[in-house]
This record gives sequence, C-alpha cells and structure tokens, in this order.
Amino acid sequence: MNWSDDGIVLGGRRFGEGGLILDVLTREKGRRSGLVYGGASRRKRAQFEAGNTIALSWTGRLDDQLGRFDVAEARKDRAARLLDDPAALAALSAITSLLRGGLNEGDAAGSSLYEATTVLLDELVHPDVWPAIYVRWELGLLSALGFGLDLDECAVSGANDGLTHVSPRTGRAVRGSEAEQYVDRLFALPGFLVDTRADILPGDIAAGLRLTGHFIENRLFASVHRGLPPERERLLRRIARPA
Repeated sequence: MNWSDDGIVLGGRRFGEGGLILDVLTREKGRRSGLVYGGASRRKRAQFEAGNTIALSWTGRLDDQLGRFDVAEARKDRAARLLDDPAALAALSAITSLLRGGLNEGDAAGSSLYEATTVLLDELVHPDVWPAIYVRWELGLLSALGFGLDLDECAVSGANDGLTHVSPRTGRAVRGSEAEQYVDRLFALPGFLVDTRADILPGDIAAGLRLTGHFIENRLFASVHRGLPPERERLLRRIARPA
C-alpha cells in the first residue's frame, strides 16, 4: 500500500542507528507515523523540526502498521522563523504536543484539523494576532474530537446574549447574573470567544486558555488516559505572566 500527502511535523523519535519515526498530521489521512531512514542525521534534522510542513509518501504492507515515509521536500520551514520569539515557539510546541497526544493514529478527525492548524502556524509570526487565534483553535480541537463546548445560550435562562462564564462540569455557557451564588466556581468566558467583533481585553487570552485547558485535560486527554502535555502548561504560564 502507498499514498502521498502533505503533513505537518508533530515530532519524532530516533530509531536504530540513524532512523527517525516521524509523527505528522496529514491533510487526508489524519495523524500518521512512519519510519524515515537516515532522518536523524544532522543533514536532515532541520527538515523535521516540529511545525514544518513537508511533502511525503507512505509505503507499507498494511494501513494500520508502521510504514516508511519518503520525504520529497519541505513545503514550509516554520520553526526557523520563530527562533527569536519565545512565546511563538511555546505556542508551536503546545500545538504539536496537543495534536500528538490527543489524536490517535489514523483518526479521521485529524484531517479536519489540518487547515485550521496550518492557518494558526502561519500566523505565529504575527505576535498581536496569533494568541486569539490559538484559543479559538483549541475550541475547534475540542469540537472536532467530540468534546465541544456549548457557548450559544445561557444554560440557566436560555438567553443568547450577555454570556460571561462557563460551567466546568457541563461546558455550557451562563450569564454571571443568572448564577451569582456560584459564579466563583465558573470559568470566565472572554467576549471574543462568543463575538468576533468584541475587543480583546487584558487577561482575556489567559482566561481563554484556562477555560479550554480545563476541558482539554479533563475531557480530551482523560479519554486517552494521558495528562495535559507540559508544553501546554508552559504556554499558559508564559501568557499569564505579568508584562
């Protein structure tokens, strides 16, 4: 069996003398792994930095077994462009770690995330833009994998305006005024997540990351019996750090 596709590099691990087992998110096949002969060599190492997009071909006996990747070329070399931006590098590490840990091999839902992930990775060179896109991407990750939040109406009153918080138990939005007695136990819901025209206020990005991180950890990663990747925790600490 064989197929060809573009893939976003999620990471890799050495195999044997100079081989590399490479994890990628492909446009058509979702998350896939394959052996690259000589992929751990110094000459090829930069091509396989996490976040890069490469053109590749997969060959194997059976679709559910580890096959071999032949890499034709690097479509986009992103990692090298972010070396002087620690926050963007932290985001790149979080993105690839979440996909690598949260997606099963061959998961069809992975292909639905390919375009959104490509857009986000391309925006990492714009420090004023990518943080809001990143939080929305995490909401999309949850939704694509069947753990989406309900941010359309208040769980208490049914109203679809003035939503300010999210229940950590149900993932449903509420108006803080409708839940005053237990509002301190809810997650803040930044306005930009329910209205694309809303301004992004100080603290909104960190609040959004706390919200999505709770459900990524307690729904998505709990379902695959893994903890939240440390790369994601480091990103939150960096974003929440006082200026």
